[in-house]
Amino acid sequence: MAKIDLDSLSIEEVAVLRDSTTDKLAEKVAARRAELEAELEKLSQYEKPARKSQAATPVAKTKKNDEKKADEVKDAIAKAA
Repeated sequence: MAKIDLDSLSIEEVAVLRDSTTDKLAEKVAARRAELEAELEKLSQYEKPARKSQAATPVAKTKKNDEKKADEVKDAIAKAA
């Protein structure tokens, strides 16, 4: 990669360099994103639909635990009163 002596550039030249590098970075990010999305699409054929329902189960358990904790707090408050 070519090294650029930034100190020798004018403000305008540095601004142009910044803009061009920002544009190039955006292009590379978009290209890589497209590659990754295509790869994810290929991998999605191997997913099992049951995994989505399993992911919902721990959320329900968490809510039950929160309800139990709330009941314990209420019981503790009632005993203290």
